[in-house]
Amino acid sequence: METGFEPIGDEKRTEFLEQGFTLLPGALTEDHRRGLEAAVDRVYAEEAAAGRTGPDGGLHLLGFLSRDDRFGELLTHPTTFPYVWGLLGWNVYTHHNHLDLTPPAPEPPPGWAWHQDGYRQNSDPETLDPALPRPMFSLKIAYVLSDLSGTGRGATKIIPGSHRWNTLPRPAEPPYRDPEGAVEIVANPGDAFVFDRRLWHSRSPNRSGITRKLLFVGYTYRWIRPLDELPLDRASQWWADRSPVQRQLLGDGTHTANFWGINWDGYLDEQIPLRRELRQRGLLDRSVPWLR
Repeated sequence: METGFEPIGDEKRTEFLEQGFTLLPGALTEDHRRGLEAAVDRVYAEEAAAGRTGPDGGLHLLGFLSRDDRFGELLTHPTTFPYVWGLLGWNVYTHHNHLDLTPPAPEPPPGWAWHQDGYRQNSDPETLDPALPRPMFSLKIAYVLSDLSGTGRGATKIIPGSHRWNTLPRPAEPPYRDPEGAVEIVANPGDAFVFDRRLWHSRSPNRSGITRKLLFVGYTYRWIRPLDELPLDRASQWWADRSPVQRQLLGDGTHTANFWGINWDGYLDEQIPLRRELRQRGLLDRSVPWLR
């Protein structure tokens, strides 16, 4: 049984570093996928009743993790969590997560939607050589709940390998065609994919009869501010059910540099739950900077 602490291995790490993403077939069992989809449908009904869906009936809900216990468990899901600590290290938390439900639409959304995640991370950091890629800083894991095994179903479009590009030429005027090399991430229900925040990607129109449903969980370093609000009730059963590692990933701790320490009374890295877990399992590696 997978625990979430199985190293991803050199082959998968190389694939991710070269392509900027990795597809993980069968990341969710069918029972798990159905449970998550039921939770998504419930949350959607609540948001629709409150008038918080889009004009097309779609939903892009930020900070969704606390809306269901099954969402919280995704923080350390065994088949995907190794990519979090294996590619970012142990000093991490979730800074950005969103639930996406996209109904079929006869017309594609207007405008040019190609982008890198990170906002000012794409312009504020100074580099000695502008030709070098900016730092990764964060990654996202996307859980596919609907059938995206064919094109035209609203799947995420990407340009493999484009995480090494700091810019992407944009058409001066409509019609806005996809850049060369663009592909849709076609996937089956229950698959997941992990991608570098620098990877150039875009939404795609859903011209099918299937409602697109995905859950995105983003991770970054604890010293980077959150991108969206994650409402947490620390007196709730949902919070009580979270493990120490999951609580770290939800931002728990008194200090972003050394977790439990205050007033700079010494570095207490050993007390950071994820680092402690990796150390106890013999998974820290001095040859990998983010796993030291």
